[in-house]
Amino acid sequence: MITWRAGTVVSLGSTWPGAAEMTVELESPVGAVPAGGTVRALAYPSLVGSPEIGDRVLLNVSALARGLGTGGYALVVAGLDALPADPPDGPGHLVKARYTPLQAMVLGVDDQESPHHDVLRDADDLGGLPVVVADLHSALPAIVAGARFAAARAGAEPPRVAYVMTDGGALPAWFSRAVAGLRSAGWLEACITTGQAFGGDLEAVTVHTGLLAARHVVGASLVVVTQGPGNLGTGTRWGFSGVAAGEAVNAAATLRGRPVASLRVSGADARERHLGISHHSLTAYGRVALAAADVVVPVFEPGDLDGLGHRIDDQVAALSARHRVVRVPAGADLRSALAGTPVRLSTMGRGLEADPAAFLTAAAAGIHAVDLVT
Repeated sequence: MITWRAGTVVSLGSTWPGAAEMTVELESPVGAVPAGGTVRALAYPSLVGSPEIGDRVLLNVSALARGLGTGGYALVVAGLDALPADPPDGPGHLVKARYTPLQAMVLGVDDQESPHHDVLRDADDLGGLPVVVADLHSALPAIVAGARFAAARAGAEPPRVAYVMTDGGALPAWFSRAVAGLRSAGWLEACITTGQAFGGDLEAVTVHTGLLAARHVVGASLVVVTQGPGNLGTGTRWGFSGVAAGEAVNAAATLRGRPVASLRVSGADARERHLGISHHSLTAYGRVALAAADVVVPVFEPGDLDGLGHRIDDQVAALSARHRVVRVPAGADLRSALAGTPVRLSTMGRGLEADPAAFLTAAAAGIHAVDLVT
């Protein structure tokens, strides 16, 4: 199940909060990389310490050997020459990535030892807080950009945004450069990691407590819920991690929030099942979400993506029986706003110019969420 390799760190690369890149020379071959060849590796210092040049490290190269989409990284599991220092004593007994060799103990926002436990113990209401739900992690910066665009248009302050990260993709929030960049730019107030995911500004046991923490601890005026990087799909109707988007709609509605469904849309995907509205959105919102949500459909400018717009209109009819379909203009001014995001926009390897519909659709959901409260 795991392909292991050992190697020596030969150079250090980029770092961002919670993560560090490095180049490692392998002691034995993997895939097309021979013994003595090098691979890009990623370490999470909070888990494995901070390897330096010359240190021998143990690597998990399973995804790299299979050519899977992990960003092309080998993952550092441990240093072979020295152990990292013990973490400082402190509160918290919530275990994430449970019963794996790298299980991590954290202080949960809803933990009995948390200073927020009294606030969350009986918390049960989001008070109509808009909750934008999306399938892919790549929707996050576009949703926030749309929300900020709508606030500026209304002459309002930018929304206070909390990101609730589910555990369908990457478990460490540290893997996400988008989260790091949005936090650094002041576009995200907090990242809350839920379920088995960890590494956020706050840790929560469930999506429900993550949402309540966003409202009652962070004081968010807008929440975005999506999985971390690394969507898992099998080409089957039900075998994809984005199913959880429908469950997040139910959670937001149960807690008396205002769920807003961001559609996964593409005008460039070669796969028929993802062209226009992806079957992932149609299944998650059409079959899994039992509560009503505002399903946001972008209205492109005349002459811009006309054929795709007609296809989306036909497809969204399948969701209209249960949900409220809301149409939001998504024109050149919104595209300009997306071009100014502080992090790179990329979905399935395509940027804003290659697949504008994907990002315009996500941004339209952010616009509608802000319009609900302004």
